[in-house]
Amino acid sequence: MKENFKSGFVTLIGRPNVGKSTLMNQLIGQKIAITSNKPQTTRNRIQTVLTTEEGQIVFVDTPGIHKAKNKLGEYMVNIAERSLNEVDVVLWLVEPTNFIGAGERHIIEQLKKVKTPVILVINKIDMVKREEILTFIDTYRTEYDFAEIVPVSARSGENSDELVRVIMQYLPYGPQFYDEDTITDQPERQIVAELIREKALHCLQEEIPHGIAVAIDRMKMQNKVMHIDATIICERDSHKGIIIGKQGGMLKKIGSTARYEIERLLDCKVNLKLWVKVQKNWRDSDFLMKNFGYHEDEM
Repeated sequence: MKENFKSGFVTLIGRPNVGKSTLMNQLIGQKIAITSNKPQTTRNRIQTVLTTEEGQIVFVDTPGIHKAKNKLGEYMVNIAERSLNEVDVVLWLVEPTNFIGAGERHIIEQLKKVKTPVILVINKIDMVKREEILTFIDTYRTEYDFAEIVPVSARSGENSDELVRVIMQYLPYGPQFYDEDTITDQPERQIVAELIREKALHCLQEEIPHGIAVAIDRMKMQNKVMHIDATIICERDSHKGIIIGKQGGMLKKIGSTARYEIERLLDCKVNLKLWVKVQKNWRDSDFLMKNFGYHEDEM
């Protein structure tokens, strides 16, 4: 073990759309977690690793905490709340506001149940006036005894170095869990599936609900080209038509934007083929939840 080397696990919690995935991507400096303006976008727990000379932070990204409406919702909520007791530091991301709503108060109640140090991260400071930030800090400070409060902009990276420094203060001295060049513990197939799903959500905007999944049917390297066959799973026949689009236009758009990101990730040419399949009410099926990557020990 390196002398005076710190290492530990940090979880990111917060309401949907507050910027958890964007912040993690900013800190790591590489596209790992998918981002979308729709809730319940992050499918699995993502362990992402940041290694510095001082130590190693293993970020565990969790879904946004919200009221569960189905098995998928229950899965997301259970993982988010359970993770609070499994890490060394909790990062709670909030938007800059003087109003604490019911959703935020629910999270505060969950935080009061754990002894883990909680760092409040006020995101999106690039969207407010500087003099307002102190009032946002005071609003939250009266509600909970935070270990630290750090304002940042996940989008621009402003104050992200300070956030890393603060996190390191609360990590124990310990071993290096991963090699220096490791950035995530996710298999490539899983990351590729998430990237395709992200691009589908972005291209479709509000045309269909966020209840889609992506299954990787084949992923094989041939002649320095990665050949990927993937199926987008939706819940209704009408959704299938929207995803395919007129003369296949929407599916081609999803495929081309996803292929660009996948080629950047894998650093090679990619041949991506997409299909669309209807699987009614897959989010209410234990079997299908597991089939699409939701493991029983995480539910």
